Amino acid sequence: MQLGVIGLGRMGRIVVDRTLDAGHDIVAYDVAGEAVESAAEAGAEPADSVADLAEKLGEEKRIWLMVPAGDPVDAALEDLEPYLDDDDVVVDGGNSYFEDSVRRGETTSAAYLDCGTSGGPAGAELGFSLMVGGPEWAYEELTPVFDAVATGPDGHDRMGESGSGHYVKMVHNGVEYALMQTYGEGFELLHEGRYDLDLEAVARTWNNGAVIRSWLLELCEEAFREEGTDLGDVADHIAGGSTGTWTVQEALEQEVPVPLIYEALSERFGSRARAEGRFSRRLANRLRYGFGRHEVKRE
Repeated sequence: MQLGVIGLGRMGRIVVDRTLDAGHDIVAYDVAGEAVESAAEAGAEPADSVADLAEKLGEEKRIWLMVPAGDPVDAALEDLEPYLDDDDVVVDGGNSYFEDSVRRGETTSAAYLDCGTSGGPAGAELGFSLMVGGPEWAYEELTPVFDAVATGPDGHDRMGESGSGHYVKMVHNGVEYALMQTYGEGFELLHEGRYDLDLEAVARTWNNGAVIRSWLLELCEEAFREEGTDLGDVADHIAGGSTGTWTVQEALEQEVPVPLIYEALSERFGSRARAEGRFSRRLANRLRYGFGRHEVKRE
């Protein structure tokens, strides 16, 4: 099938490359001309504007937005609106707030699919995990693309009505915060404890058959291998977006206790307000590079 992709950053480019590799056709646009040129070299048909992209897609438009959450999504939808009707489908693959996705589902002329996307740059090789909300017919229409972008048919599913995809991804990120905090605290105790331990060896051993094995633990092993057991000059500063905050806010509204996620979020805020050199937060800082290639703040 033919897919238009707007937004050709790291994640958008992975969508382009995996969809092309699966044999589909791509029309690609980004405000950065060099990103469009690079996608064209990979086999996509370049577009020099949103209007040009819409024209090249023809009557039934299938469009994937991979732009930053918030105003950029609304701006892209506003630019697309004159060219859309109810036979078209638009996928929002960013980390949008789920209530914004509900609003967009109600106001966009096309069928709007909110698609929570997890996997980070590693998805270039392995594929993403995709959590999709919106009309069932639109989800089924885009299934060939979701199969290509995800790890396969088991790597995506329709969560429910509009907003549900980004809602599930929001909670996913809250869980991620808590898992990172837990690994950080455990390795901090090992680092400050009774024995002189090689933490790379600990992580590798745990990852081979232990109950707590995981991809995040593999990234702990990578961090200790590349930075050293003491994490070198990795700073006590954990950056991050808004998804953890949204998770805690939603838990308060629904009166669901989430103490682990809340404490992990508090630790992140604490790392930005004062530098205490906490090992757990330094490891979380480095883990964000491991799964998302986010910049590592260093001393």
